Formats: sequence, structure tokens, C-alpha cells
Amino acid sequence: MKDADIAEDPKTAAEPPAQPSGSQTLVRGLDVIEAVADGPIALGDLAARLGLNRSTTHRLANALVERRYLTFRPRSGYRLGPKIIQLGFIAQSDVDVVRAARPHIEDLAAATEDTVHLGVPDEGRALYLDKIPGKRRVEISSRIGDRHPLTSTGLGKALLLDGEPTLWSSLFGSEDPLGRHTVSYSVWLERMQAYAAKGYAFDLEENEDRIRCVAAPIRDAAGEIVAAISVSSAAQYMADERMAALSVEVVATANAISEELGWDPNEPRAPRKHRVRR
Repeated sequence: MKDADIAEDPKTAAEPPAQPSGSQTLVRGLDVIEAVADGPIALGDLAARLGLNRSTTHRLANALVERRYLTFRPRSGYRLGPKIIQLGFIAQSDVDVVRAARPHIEDLAAATEDTVHLGVPDEGRALYLDKIPGKRRVEISSRIGDRHPLTSTGLGKALLLDGEPTLWSSLFGSEDPLGRHTVSYSVWLERMQAYAAKGYAFDLEENEDRIRCVAAPIRDAAGEIVAAISVSSAAQYMADERMAALSVEVVATANAISEELGWDPNEPRAPRKHRVRR
């Protein structure tokens, strides 16, 4: 690659032609930002990727440099600028998982008539941040602010779906010092591996007698699991067939919340982590 193709100093490039319409300019500017998001890129490569001539590409990129959405380095090209980082932090701080999830879990509770929980990982436990009671006469003992085991609750298991078996094993042992788990680790592990493959988890009366639930993870913009939701009800309302059907609704609701947090469903699933967030 020639030096001229590596990058072109915005101050020395040729004068661009007349500007296109405002809406077209806006769309092209956004295309430039998205192309640069993949990493530093030279002007010639950027123009080729966008299907534009060098003059038009330079004019768009230079305008974004002036507004600090991009930066320019002579030997590497264009990259994302400090304004993008600033706006990203503002957007992230403005999105609260409870606020983002509330209308979705209210709709899910209304549709299922069952209790819906929202929780996050907190120091090796599942911290319940919100609860929408169901319409059935079923007593669910959980409360907002409660911290429950990760390995015996459906919500907790959903938080662990990206975890490695080594993490699962250590948590299972630490949460079950007196043998309180209703199944052996080998059975539990087999179930967890199936849950991880499917993207949702069940609680089969493991945390509370005669209570079953279906849970699914919520992901952030990086694709990492940051929260989970669950639908809980009495076992008499949670036959295997209904739990399988509910998993579709629960996953769809969790995905809708994830998208509000910036998750892109078209991006590859986040790699498994050895740690539990927060």
C-alpha cells in the first residue's frame, strides 16, 4: 500500500464538490462513523468501503473531525473521536436497566398472569431489582432487594449462561455446603449445558418448594449478560409443555430489553466469562 493510500491529511486534500442534500449528507456521515468503528482506516480504504469518491469521503470525514466525532492520524487514518466516547458514556448513564425493563416486564406479567422478576449479579448472588406480581393466587416469597443463590434460581442460572464449567462448579459447591441442592452436580451441569445452548434457564422447584420459573438473560451493548428476567408460578401452572412455550416469550422480552441497552442481536454471542459481573 502506498503512503498516499494510508491516509490523507484533511488540511491538504483537494477541494470537494458541491454538497448533496442534507438528509443524504447525514446518512453518509453516519456511514462514515460506522465504518471507522471497525478500527483505524485510511481515506482511500474508507472511500472504497462506502462506495464514494475520495473528495466526498474526505469532506464528510473532515467535518466529523472538526466536530470531534473522528480523529485523524497521518500514518494510520481516521478513528473514532472523543465526542463519540463522551456521548456513549452519556447514553449509558441515561439507560437504567430497571427503567428500560419495567414496561416490558409489566407486559410479560399481564400476558402470562404470572410473577415476573428482574435481577442482576451482585457479589456472587442474584439481586432482585424489580418484581411484578402475577394475577394468580400464588405466593412467591421473593422481595425487591433480596439476594438469592445463582445456582438454584432460574434467574441466577440465566445470569450464568456465559460462564465456564469451572465457574459453575465452584459456585455450585460454595452455595451448597450442606447439600441443600435437590439434584447432584452432574445432573445440574447437564441441565446448565442445555440451558446455555438454548439461551434460557429453568428453576424446577430447586429454590422454593412447588415454585417453577423460566428465565432469560439481558445483555448490554458489549453482548455481556448484565441482568436477567424470570417468570415464576406454582408448579401446577408450570407443566413442562407450558415452560417450553413460555421460554419463547421470556427470551423475546429479555432480548427487547437488551436492545434498549444497546445490544445488537446480529452480533455474535459474547464469549463465556470466568467471572460473575458486579
